[in-house]
Amino acid sequence: MSEAPGSVPRIEVIQNIYTVGFMAEEVRVSFKKDVQMTVGSVVVDAKEGDMSSLPRWVAKILVDHGALEIQAADLAGYISRAMNRERIAKPHDLSGVDADFYVRVNDYLEGVRERERENLLVSLNTFVTSRLEKIVKLAAASPLSPELEARLAAEERELYLLINGASAKFKKGVLKKFG
Repeated sequence: MSEAPGSVPRIEVIQNIYTVGFMAEEVRVSFKKDVQMTVGSVVVDAKEGDMSSLPRWVAKILVDHGALEIQAADLAGYISRAMNRERIAKPHDLSGVDADFYVRVNDYLEGVRERERENLLVSLNTFVTSRLEKIVKLAAASPLSPELEARLAAEERELYLLINGASAKFKKGVLKKFG
């Protein structure tokens, strides 16, 4: 499954799809000043101190204008728990992550200070390397099961399918008469 010249890589397409879903999710916000606006079907009429829910993409724009604060879900805890589950998982087992895990991680990384981001990236590299090693071993050995698919992020699922297909082609190629 190679990419056509000039085409967008499939993993990037998958990330874009999950990013759209993530940005459309409602988030709790608290207004720092009065806001009245309409964007398409989204109407905002709030006073300073009001609490409300807005699509994440609208909230991010208003954060950039100093109009509100997003009442953040504990993304740091979410990421830390995922890394810990992977760290304690058996060498041949993948812990479960949400399909949009990496989209959430990248969104979180955008909002943290550089020092914290650097520290987290070190841990995330270890996390990704561990998952990559396990995915390669599993994908080379067998097709993707529904149970395993449920534990993979969307990008990891695509990687699994690519490796499994390439592995099958390799085995067939080297064992032409017997495969």
